[in-house]
Amino acid sequence: MGEMKSAFEIAMEKVARLDKPSEEEASRWKYAPEGKRLAADYLKDDVNLLAELGKFDERERTYVVEGIEEVLVSNVGLPANDAVRRNNKKAMEALKSIKSDKAATENVFSKMRRVFEHYENEGQQQKKQAYEMLKQNLQMKIQQAMQQQGMSPPARLNVEQQPQFQEEWRRTQAHLDSQYIRLLDEYKEELVQIR
Repeated sequence: MGEMKSAFEIAMEKVARLDKPSEEEASRWKYAPEGKRLAADYLKDDVNLLAELGKFDERERTYVVEGIEEVLVSNVGLPANDAVRRNNKKAMEALKSIKSDKAATENVFSKMRRVFEHYENEGQQQKKQAYEMLKQNLQMKIQQAMQQQGMSPPARLNVEQQPQFQEEWRRTQAHLDSQYIRLLDEYKEELVQIR
């Protein structure tokens, strides 16, 4: 009968059979997280990214930039408030500073800014209209339901406090925002392709 192996021994045998990572994979695993950390620090504390990048040799810098770019691009979002606007501006400035093709980068940023402007102007107007329409529709439904049950509806009904209204409003907002998010995601992908 064969010798029984512990779970640890079996796991170690499996690890030994795995291929060793290539030098490129090992560098990416080591330096991309460093770039992510630098980008997070930059967004919080205004670390000088270019000075920090200068501390890495050219081969390492490639992977550090990948990490920085991933964090910065993911932090660009719809300008729902002043904090997001500031974050967008900061992330876009840093991205432009680390990209080689400044013209292509600025071209994508122009497209993003148009999305932001449309979102802040027409998008907000759409939301206000949708909010009022939802409020009126729910108010009518509640009044009709109360009348059908032989109850007289109150003179002043605050439908905005109703869980049904709040849930429907969240869904409506998500739907309206999804159009902008989809377009913004396309531009982010375009930005990632620029070197």
